[in-house]
Amino acid sequence: MQKRNVLVVFYSQTGQLARLTEKFIEPLKQEENINLEIMSLKPIPEFGFPWKFIEFFNIFPETVHLRPRRIERLDFQRERYDLIIIAYTVWFLSPSQPITAFLLNRRTKNIIKDTPVVTLIGCRNMWLMAQEQMKMLLSRANAKLIGNVAKIDQCSSGTSFITTPLWMLTGKKKPVSWLSSAGISDEEINDVSRFGKRIAERLQEDGPLDETLLQKMGAVKIDERLILSERSARRSFYLWGKLLIATGKISPSLRKGILFLYIIFLIMIILIGLPVTSILKALFLPFFRRKIKKQKQYYSWPSGEGF
Repeated sequence: MQKRNVLVVFYSQTGQLARLTEKFIEPLKQEENINLEIMSLKPIPEFGFPWKFIEFFNIFPETVHLRPRRIERLDFQRERYDLIIIAYTVWFLSPSQPITAFLLNRRTKNIIKDTPVVTLIGCRNMWLMAQEQMKMLLSRANAKLIGNVAKIDQCSSGTSFITTPLWMLTGKKKPVSWLSSAGISDEEINDVSRFGKRIAERLQEDGPLDETLLQKMGAVKIDERLILSERSARRSFYLWGKLLIATGKISPSLRKGILFLYIIFLIMIILIGLPVTSILKALFLPFFRRKIKKQKQYYSWPSGEGF
């Protein structure tokens, strides 16, 4: 049987996505006729971890507007691949900057054209808008998105508003004893190997690499309560990001001042706006069941939710 060539691309700042990716590709490593090329992206300069408070928020305008920090030269071993796996984390409802830099790279566009792509997401819980941008970037590069797997944090949505920032700013998943641990559970990380196994089987069988690959496997789960929140937050990030980029051209100090205003605005939205919005969504949800069903079908494409 002819060897199948698979490229795996990821950027892991905390190490969690590296673990997730490793579990995902474990079954592929066990097959002699599958050649894996693993590419860990390196931004220039590297993003520090844990983050400093202002630096953490100051990257969001460029992240949302797809103006990433450059990465080290990409050295592809081949001109063509049978499959490309892109594993990424979500930064401010967008793909992380190194992943965006990879997709915008001219060499990448030549490699990825007309090639099947599977995306693997590891994040807090809101990934729909990031995947929409991923779809757009892949479409512009004429790549074929055939599957998506998303794994989210183990704690509740409300708790993760506290635990995830603390992890990013302290470097500790559980900096205080009374809070749940941040991050994806070990059980969920181990679960991704079954998707890698399906991919390995399809490559072994020389079967079609298309949208049927990961369907009916529960690869993603759409939380209907977060759809509106994500779309609203995405618009907010985009508009404030545009303002911050513009003010930064006038004066870095002015940008920092506007950034402080945005942080205060964001905290107020989280403390006041989200609880009110949650109540309103719970009240009106029954009236929009059909629309929400269509939205869930759209955002879960191409893998779909069901088993």
